[in-house]
Amino acid sequence: MPDKFVIPSPKPGPYVLGPDSQRQPDVPRGAVTKMEWRSTIFPGTWRDYYVYVPAQYTPESPANVMIFQDGWAYANEEGDVRAPIVFDNLIHQRRLPVTLGIFVNPGYFPPVAEGKEPVSNRSFEYDTLSDQYSRFILEEILPAVGGQYRLTQDARGRGLCGASSGGICSWTVAWERPDAFSKVISHVGSFADIRGGHVYPTLIRKTPPKPIRVFLQAGSNDLDRAWGNWPLANLEMAAALNFAGYDYRLEYGDGAHDYKHGGVTLPESLAWLWR
Repeated sequence: MPDKFVIPSPKPGPYVLGPDSQRQPDVPRGAVTKMEWRSTIFPGTWRDYYVYVPAQYTPESPANVMIFQDGWAYANEEGDVRAPIVFDNLIHQRRLPVTLGIFVNPGYFPPVAEGKEPVSNRSFEYDTLSDQYSRFILEEILPAVGGQYRLTQDARGRGLCGASSGGICSWTVAWERPDAFSKVISHVGSFADIRGGHVYPTLIRKTPPKPIRVFLQAGSNDLDRAWGNWPLANLEMAAALNFAGYDYRLEYGDGAHDYKHGGVTLPESLAWLWR
């Protein structure tokens, strides 16, 4: 039997980005390119995505790959996460293998008439428990990027990351396709009953463990809504992962429903995932 799960005391903030999330002298910089995509798996939707290529990448060796949901929030070098800067620093330190980052925004439907707003498809894509988003990544986004860069086909070199609904989405992709993805980072994940995601702790307990390594970040001051209580939902996820014998970590703080604590822990979580 696994060790009994013990609810940790929240680690207090404030959460301040460390040196691995700041530009450092003499660290080679990767390049980020903005792309646009019209999906057929989510018919009628458009989206932007961004591809980060580290300076150390060469086509002679297949690169690892990390898929970020709500891509711009993670790719923004002035935001709370600054993933391209973290990648530059960790790859330079050899704490992270040469890894491409693919930062995918949620889809939207273009305005139906002049003066109308685009309609977001985010909740449907992220909160739905199905294989549709995993097929979107595997059949559309990865082939598009793989046509330009040599990417690993090994699940051990492929991971996913997201916050809120993007966190449960990242878990769902790996849960549906553990043959293709083995690593997940969830920041303040929405494991609530938005579209049925509250069932995951029970599914995890009743299903033989899948080869997925998981880093959960949660905050005691996260949301409490009709769909559920976010801190309790993440603690229940951690308890289920512990019960089922997964390789997981829980970073539990006193933060709210934002990127601040997740951004601070990103360097450590990436190094832990690829340890």
